[in-house]
Amino acid sequence: MEKKINSTKGLKNQEIILKELLAKSLVIFISIGLISGLAFGVYLLDVKNTNQLVFVEGLSISVVTEKSDFKKGEEIKIRIVNSGTVPLIFSDASYGLKITGLFGVLMYSPVSVQVISQLEPGDEAEFSWDQIKNNGDTALEGLYKISTKGVDKQGNQVEKSTTVAIWK
Repeated sequence: MEKKINSTKGLKNQEIILKELLAKSLVIFISIGLISGLAFGVYLLDVKNTNQLVFVEGLSISVVTEKSDFKKGEEIKIRIVNSGTVPLIFSDASYGLKITGLFGVLMYSPVSVQVISQLEPGDEAEFSWDQIKNNGDTALEGLYKISTKGVDKQGNQVEKSTTVAIWK
């Protein structure tokens, strides 16, 4: 009879230890999930930055779209704004506009003449992209980087980009 009592106590002890381990591992897994969710949220906040237009003193340029998420086939209107106090010079009429995948593969750049263009402080140039790449294919769903690059009269470069998403 003593053996049965000892074996019953042993089972109860094992159950208690198992429950404590399960509780500790559950707390650890939930903590890891919360921390990784927070880190991913901060990353997305940086990628999905909707504060595109900020005027500053000195050299600055901004790339502005009306929203950051677009449906597939929807026209994307892009504004390039001189958001600084210094005139900016561009090597062509496209104002340095380029649309790339996130890994830097060029998807689209407007066809333009090689004429020097200039944006005075507060001026802007507007473009639209119909989601057709330079090779004639339609852009797939995903994230795209819209960027521009210009220089001032002293040769100082300024570059800015924004990210947009194309969904079904």
